[in-house]
Amino acid sequence: MKKDLISVKDLTFGEIEDILNLTDKIKKDKSVFANVLAGKTLALIFQKPSNRTRVSFEVGMFQLGGYSIYLGPDEINLGVRESIKDVAKTLSRYVDAIVIRTFEHKNVLELSRYSTIPVINGLSDFSHPCQALADIYTIREKLKNIKGKTLAYLGDGNNVCNSLLYASAKVGMNMNVGAPKGYQPDKQVLTEAKTIVKST
Repeated sequence: MKKDLISVKDLTFGEIEDILNLTDKIKKDKSVFANVLAGKTLALIFQKPSNRTRVSFEVGMFQLGGYSIYLGPDEINLGVRESIKDVAKTLSRYVDAIVIRTFEHKNVLELSRYSTIPVINGLSDFSHPCQALADIYTIREKLKNIKGKTLAYLGDGNNVCNSLLYASAKVGMNMNVGAPKGYQPDKQVLTEAKTIVKST
């Protein structure tokens, strides 16, 4: 059974805790995990350039014993030269997982639909789950106990804001958003985050 990371919304509190706890262990002693991904290959489909996201995934794969293949905008020309369905089916035969950094969230969803291997959302116009998980990890690392704490977010209600709203709700953290008029967070995300908060 494959497990994708499309949105923080899709993760349970327990899964987020597992990710954060595993991050603690890896950060404490990388050598213990040096070969955990030996023989595994990660495809990085990047329609949008990136410094931190690309380096994070490539170095992470290397440190865990795996390998990554970077596929920039010119290699695939996703949805133009090759359909997303074909890309998903082809890569599913060659690699073990896919990270996609794309302009439109529908591309992540379509890639996930046709892929038989895990798909990780490295950024879309709607969601940036890896960034939100890294932010939550850093806040927890500094504050220790984050339940009931309040995160202040200043900026437009973009993909990072959406993901942080879901993540904060899942881990029981409050979040206040200060956004300019016309750039407020997605209303559906706010509604869903408020629903999640009732159980956390």
